[in-house]
Amino acid sequence: MAAPLAYSLIATDLDGTLLRGDDTVSDRSLAVLAAAVAAGAHHLVVTGRPAPRVKPLLDDLGGGGLAVCGQGAQLYDAGADRILWSVTLDRELAEAALGKIEAEIGQVYAAVDQDGVDGLTLIEPGYLMPHPTLPAVRVRRRDALWAEPISKVLLRHPDLTDDELAAVARDAVGPLATVTMSGPGTVELQPRGVTKATGLALAAERLGMTAENTIAFGDMPNDVPMFVWAARGVAMGNAHPDLKSAADEVTSSNEDDGVAVVLERLFGDAGEVKL
Repeated sequence: MAAPLAYSLIATDLDGTLLRGDDTVSDRSLAVLAAAVAAGAHHLVVTGRPAPRVKPLLDDLGGGGLAVCGQGAQLYDAGADRILWSVTLDRELAEAALGKIEAEIGQVYAAVDQDGVDGLTLIEPGYLMPHPTLPAVRVRRRDALWAEPISKVLLRHPDLTDDELAAVARDAVGPLATVTMSGPGTVELQPRGVTKATGLALAAERLGMTAENTIAFGDMPNDVPMFVWAARGVAMGNAHPDLKSAADEVTSSNEDDGVAVVLERLFGDAGEVKL
């Protein structure tokens, strides 16, 4: 009789976590994820990227299945290329939130991720994409950002650090939206109450799994709610200090296969429990 799995649900962030800096997944990580799945575990991507920017990466990971996208605002069925559930950010509230932030710190530069499997990332003049491999469409005026339903707003400031911008945004926005920091140069506004944890919980329920079955990997403060929800949270060696403080364990960096290091310990022997 096979030994029970330590964790039957493996939740991984992408950027700065499972992905290396060149947007690839190492052969080592692919091999141990395949071994974990063969042993009976389920791998679930939980990312800030919107669904349209995730599908090519999921193809490298085996294609089908669920993914939590847009910081928890989208539950995406990659096999069917269909969004099963989504929450949009009210565009009037988003515009009002931007106004409150700019009243405190002057001009910020904004971008939005549109909702839907064909949604675009739109950027206003002055906004620089922090991740150059992600496609974006530049618009001439800010009001063009609100043309279609959106899942989130991305913010940059010419002088403030990400931590400083996020702190000001939280104070200024209040109950209008949730403020997260998901990567270098990436402070975001998303629907109030929506986090990676809410999306992960919804996906786990559909898969018949629970928090007690879940190990989660991440690198930025937006992963903190996921760590609080899951039975075990593992921060990458390159993680933000706030996430390391919330983690049960710190592994090596994304460039040094930190996810694989932990999973090899857990699933290296045909799924035998190794705690």
